[in-house]
Amino acid sequence: MTDDTEKNAPPYDSAQDAAVAEDKLRRALSPRQVQMIAIGGTIGTGLFLGTGKALATGGPASLLLCYAIVGAIVFVTMLCLGEMAAFVPVAGSFCTFSARYVDDAFGFALTWNYWFNDAVSTAADLVALQLILQYWTDTFPWYALGLIVWFVIVLANIINVRAYGEVEYWLCLLKIVTVVIFIILSIAVNCGGNTSHDYIGARNWYLPDAPFVGGIGGFASVFVTASFAYGGTESIAITAGETRDPARQLPRVVKNVFWRILFFYILSALMIGLNVPYNYPGLNSSDAHTSPFTIAFQMVGSKVAGSFVNAVILTSVISAGNHALFAGSRLLYTLSVNGHAPKVFGRLTRFQVPWVSVLFTSLVSGLLFGASFIGAGQLWTWLQNLVGVSNQLSWISIGIASLRFRAGLKAQGKEHLLPFKNWTYPAGPVIAIVLNTFIVLIQGWSCFSPKFSAVDFVSFYIELPVFALMFVVWKLVKRTKLKKASEMDLVTDVYTKEDIEPDENGWTGRAKRVGGWLCF
Repeated sequence: MTDDTEKNAPPYDSAQDAAVAEDKLRRALSPRQVQMIAIGGTIGTGLFLGTGKALATGGPASLLLCYAIVGAIVFVTMLCLGEMAAFVPVAGSFCTFSARYVDDAFGFALTWNYWFNDAVSTAADLVALQLILQYWTDTFPWYALGLIVWFVIVLANIINVRAYGEVEYWLCLLKIVTVVIFIILSIAVNCGGNTSHDYIGARNWYLPDAPFVGGIGGFASVFVTASFAYGGTESIAITAGETRDPARQLPRVVKNVFWRILFFYILSALMIGLNVPYNYPGLNSSDAHTSPFTIAFQMVGSKVAGSFVNAVILTSVISAGNHALFAGSRLLYTLSVNGHAPKVFGRLTRFQVPWVSVLFTSLVSGLLFGASFIGAGQLWTWLQNLVGVSNQLSWISIGIASLRFRAGLKAQGKEHLLPFKNWTYPAGPVIAIVLNTFIVLIQGWSCFSPKFSAVDFVSFYIELPVFALMFVVWKLVKRTKLKKASEMDLVTDVYTKEDIEPDENGWTGRAKRVGGWLCF
């Protein structure tokens, strides 16, 4: 196959066209783009800004433990998702799987919930731009930079998927290089390479009230920040609908998630807890002056280095917003295709981009961003809480869908067709469901102690009744039923082992495989 049309077409012959529902987007994302987006696409405000708030409210031990626990849950969740996404690589991803393998009402509630999550994430990133800009000036209009960035990411998402992939590739590369430099620099700072020329070691773990600050309430609240930071990891599967050779590429992406979690999140959390005291002035204000990454560069004694890392944080926020808008628009397209939203959201450009979905999602994000006049720091905290809980609901749903998916495969004798198998099944999905449910329930502890905060309570828990209400209403209106294992749709949009494109032989093939591993 040589021309683009054939290259991007799903691997079905004319007799199988009826087995294609969502697989109508152009498969133009290359392996290097998908790998890079998987590694760095969701590294943003949760890691660069959220870790400061988490350190102040929970202390260094809570920061490290919560990021490790949530990281383990995310890894297991991604194995569950990777297994399903390699078999059915569609833009709806886990939202589609919930509808097909659990209950249509469950898929309806989850997809609308996650679409709103992505719209809120985009808005949270636009709000974070204001906080970052304060590092340099307080006189620049609060709305100007946000509007400029909003226009740029809308443009990147509406041109074609290659434009989105290329913008995201270079922004991700910059983030990854910065985190690597930060970790190396942090080790040097800890060993004495700082302005005081002191060996820091673990002294910040022995400060009064450390290493666990705020008791159980402080520890529980860090789970929200960690969930927000890891949030979006699962959305890499949404690119499955526009990825070349998805049955081969998605398992590779999933396998890289473990190293990304270990290196970028857990190691960063460890170094932040070692070098930055939890009572550092203004650490709990979500002000960019107090991003732990900026502080680490300043500790070396270079104001220029502080400005550099702040500029990188700014670009990473743009990247995370770009990725959230991409995911949100694809989910709205999925809602339309599945009859859960008006058909107008399913309209595509000649480059097969769902342009109406992009514009509507960006409009909702823009309206949420407009609420910044109530105070950027406070709004960012509320949005972070909303997104964190929404992420956990999505992870619970992935675990449930995984169990049902395997039951369907077993009942229909199709387990041997899987391009990739989740080696943690069946224990992995069960553990992920139980731990995520526990975290969802306890993470709002801080809103009850020392005194009850109604506003915080709403931001922590409003997602739960809304999700339940949407599920119940759709189930009653459409009279949906739990999918039986023997009747599940395991034919539509399916890719099996046979659909994996053959590897090129010789030096060219080897060079491409090495280049793909290195994201080139």
